Amino acid sequence: MNYLALDYWDIALAALLVAVNAALSIRFRLGLERRLLIAAARMIAQLFMVGLVLKALFAAASPWLTGGVVLVMVVFAGYEISARQTRPFTGGWTYGIGASSMMIAGVSVTVLALTTQIHADPWYDPRYAVPLLGMILGNAMTGVSLGLDRLLTGAERERSAIEARLSLGHDFTEALSGVTREAVRGGLIPIINSMSAAGVVFLPGMMTGQILAGVDPVEAVKYQILIMFLIAGGTGLGVLAAVWAGGRRLTDERHRLRLDRLKKIEAT
Repeated sequence: MNYLALDYWDIALAALLVAVNAALSIRFRLGLERRLLIAAARMIAQLFMVGLVLKALFAAASPWLTGGVVLVMVVFAGYEISARQTRPFTGGWTYGIGASSMMIAGVSVTVLALTTQIHADPWYDPRYAVPLLGMILGNAMTGVSLGLDRLLTGAERERSAIEARLSLGHDFTEALSGVTREAVRGGLIPIINSMSAAGVVFLPGMMTGQILAGVDPVEAVKYQILIMFLIAGGTGLGVLAAVWAGGRRLTDERHRLRLDRLKKIEAT
């Protein structure tokens, strides 16, 4: 199978576009040039490091090594979710909820795909498991972050209404129903928008990569549809798990709203 090979000069030429953006930032005094260049440098270092790790991982094809990589991916996904919250929980609860929901969503959907649709042999083959899990985690992470953030900020905004329902004997599910629905909607909007625009507004990354590698476009489309469905399923599971767990943490056994479990916003 033929594919377009790249040398380092090709990459350097594309990197000039980032340099142009940095120059424009300096010209218009945006103050983003340093962050832009650091982000580009981090991306290069991280991707090359991941490439070396994956090369060794593919050669070993060990279920234990694959599981270790999966664990590292989930750990970092949980950290990113925690870092994106406006009002996170005190302690490690935000991280725990984020990482747990990503584990539930990402691993369950990935194992389902590997053992049913993709038929990898063995099913834990890192050549299939790691990239597939990465796509699901990357997209689900955005949904979980948005859903959890909307839940926590919405609970503070609707404090009076929630406490009134709790005082009338409603359980936490009923008392937080309005905020919960809004949080789940917010978490699912990105993947809904992606599915709606795929193929017309943009060509998804996996499909583009396969076409550049010489795969028949129709086969590339079928794989991309499968991936989009898996991402949507994983995002839905992750958002629901995170919002439900966050709602439980926001209330206690005495039917009280516990906003004191959220970190206070520091005055600027």
